[in-house]
Amino acid sequence: MSELVPGGNLPLPGGPLTLRVPGPFDMSALITDDGGRVGGDGDFVFYNQPSAPGARLRGDTLTLDPPRLRAGATRVTVVVSPAEPGTGLDRLPAPALRVTDTGGRPLARFTPARPDRETVLLLAEVYRRGPGWKLRALGQGYADGLAGLARDFGVDVVDDGPPARVPAVVVPPRPAAEPDDDGFLGLVNSARARAGSPPVALDVRLAGAAREHAAAMAAAGRLGTEGRDGVSLYRRVTAAGYVYVTVGEHLVSGPRTPADFVAYCLRNDGPRRTLHDPAFSHAAVGSAHGGRSGDVYWTALWARPLTPGDLARTTAEVVGLTNRERARAGLRPLAGDPALTAAAQAHSADMVARDFYSHTSPDGSRPWDRAAAAGAGRRSIGENIACGQRSPAEVVTGWMNSPGHRANILRREFTHIGVGFAGGGRSGTYWTQVFGG
Repeated sequence: MSELVPGGNLPLPGGPLTLRVPGPFDMSALITDDGGRVGGDGDFVFYNQPSAPGARLRGDTLTLDPPRLRAGATRVTVVVSPAEPGTGLDRLPAPALRVTDTGGRPLARFTPARPDRETVLLLAEVYRRGPGWKLRALGQGYADGLAGLARDFGVDVVDDGPPARVPAVVVPPRPAAEPDDDGFLGLVNSARARAGSPPVALDVRLAGAAREHAAAMAAAGRLGTEGRDGVSLYRRVTAAGYVYVTVGEHLVSGPRTPADFVAYCLRNDGPRRTLHDPAFSHAAVGSAHGGRSGDVYWTALWARPLTPGDLARTTAEVVGLTNRERARAGLRPLAGDPALTAAAQAHSADMVARDFYSHTSPDGSRPWDRAAAAGAGRRSIGENIACGQRSPAEVVTGWMNSPGHRANILRREFTHIGVGFAGGGRSGTYWTQVFGG
């Protein structure tokens, strides 16, 4: 069974699968095409409309048979919201997604970070890739409620309550004030100063990527780190020429001005921590109007550029945290190995460049092949990979919470290690550990 992180994905076997989220939540699903839009109100599966071709909702379990979805459907977005109206997700435990195949065999598990005050969480999506289907973990909070989410996907709803089965009434777009693009940096740096954090500078490369992504979300009518063209926010950043060692983002719809946007960030714990984070040195924001909805879509980016020194410090911190876990288990520390380091760095960079996430490269090479090609002469080789984590502490913690990755870290026979890191791609960050013994 795969333990997924935000942005992580895995291929799905053929046939039906079940997605279950136990607890005080309502599940729902939106069936869309490549453009991220529903074909009609019947593509919204929820407690009052529990079935559609290829999809059926029963209590806390959604059963999907992807090949039986309606013609043109290429994506199913799985959504959770509090079962008790008026309850914020921050007052509930983090929803835990469990995915099994038709025989009940576990395929994947995903537990996102506990949401802030959002009332809806885009938890995961099942999407078609070539002839097959894949599952991607999302964990994206949404502040406009279930009705607002449905509208942004193209469902016509009467009001902000749960959509009904009766024919829907089209809601005319709300008039939007012209967003003021000035003053964002001053507001941000004022808030950072109050928190004791150094100021951030505007970077034109980040600004271009932010505007481009905001426009992509507005065109699609939905929030997300990937546009309808399949280009991720992080790839837009690196394509603009900004190579980062750490990155953060806020994707929000609704605020009308930079002041409203910054106020939203400061009201919510997660966004506020990002805005205050002293690790960032640059920032930028972009906004765009969202078609028929009239909403304003915002993308804010926070980052620090990658230098050779930053890369060395980041990978050294991963080694140090790994050896701390080995020391707690009574094991000898791992020594750095230049050949293993070269193999690890090359694999992280390759996953970004060729847009995949796997121990097997598109050319068929496996960890031991890459280690040998880099000049490593170790008899045994192991590899851990991860994507989406924003710091060495976060990635090592994630590996230690996964039995297979933990076993590699604590394997007595391993004596050496190499670590690689690259930013970009669909998930933002890609990490690799290569072990040798």
